[in-house]
Amino acid sequence: MAETDLTIRIARSFADIDPAAWDACANPPDSYDQDERFNPFITHAFLHACEASGSAVPRTGWGGAHVLVEDGEGQLLAAAPCYLKSHSMGEYVFDQGWADAYERAGGRYYPKLQICAPFTPVPGRRLLVASGPRADEAREALISGLRGLMEKTEASSIHVTFLTRTEWETLGAQDFLLRTNKQFHFFNKGYGDFEGFLATLASRKRKAIRRERRDALSAGVEIEWATGADLTEAHWDAFFAFYMDTGSRKWGRPYLNRKFFTLLTETLADRILLIMAKREGRYIAGALNLIGDDALYGRNWGCVEEHPFLHFEVCYYQAIDFALSRGLKRVEAGAQGEHKLLRGYEPIETFSAHAIADPRLEKAVDEFLRHERREMEQVIDLYAQHTPFRKGELQQES
Repeated sequence: MAETDLTIRIARSFADIDPAAWDACANPPDSYDQDERFNPFITHAFLHACEASGSAVPRTGWGGAHVLVEDGEGQLLAAAPCYLKSHSMGEYVFDQGWADAYERAGGRYYPKLQICAPFTPVPGRRLLVASGPRADEAREALISGLRGLMEKTEASSIHVTFLTRTEWETLGAQDFLLRTNKQFHFFNKGYGDFEGFLATLASRKRKAIRRERRDALSAGVEIEWATGADLTEAHWDAFFAFYMDTGSRKWGRPYLNRKFFTLLTETLADRILLIMAKREGRYIAGALNLIGDDALYGRNWGCVEEHPFLHFEVCYYQAIDFALSRGLKRVEAGAQGEHKLLRGYEPIETFSAHAIADPRLEKAVDEFLRHERREMEQVIDLYAQHTPFRKGELQQES
């Protein structure tokens, strides 16, 4: 088959993309990028739920422009979840300063192209390539297709966020600008259970965590795990109330609507874990997690009652309990949160890559990122020196 038969197609909606073909690209059994295994946030089911619920649609500033690479027979070989964005909200990699500076200089920053899982600061593959002999060729065509779309739509830039290190290096070799940031992840080093994990901590830290767990439940709070067939609309009604209350106070406007959670359950119920807190027969707090093959991904939290350390118990300690019970390798507890460090979560690098059409803006951003990467490396090294583990305790593998 001739190498020139690959074509680029832009899909405006996930309803126009075959789910099985997309998922064969999103989570191939033998990807060239072994940074992770199955990731639920890049499945057709998750991305379609964002769109079909009305959460990530043109009206909310997320115009679907998903880039597809097909062979001469129409088989999907590669894809990227791509959005024509009219703002920078819901991304967790902040470029508003770039936008402000460019527009003050007379430029037009929006629209821009955003390659990501909407509202989701979870690292994972973004250049989705099916396994097979044409994988490298399809990947090159996909990158070329993104650049072509930027030119066709007159977008200012391309932003590939929370991608894997392998993809980051691949795009760097293609002259994308490289950016780093940090998150805090828990790594299961064969602990077996929570007590096994606590045994690796310095005595003072171990006692502090035990006290926090005790205090979190001291007002008669009970914890419930719901996943798979146990998930009900009553769970979602309660959780959505938490999400709206906390999200409105924290962000001003929560990104996801109630329909999203129902759609997610219809397609990914076995990949969902709701950790719910109940007091006197009433749900008062909860955290949404998604389950990968080797990781638990913490996403959204909310509450309608404040209790000391309840957030830590529901979002961090219960997540560790669940991950250890399933033999998962790590817990990814979302963006930011230096307070996670003292609770056994370790600093890791996250990655994004950026292509900018205007050479003047590109030069300014490149210089900024050079300094930022050096500073981020120093910050991560500093955090790594202040984990709660006993001295000499084995840390995550580099």
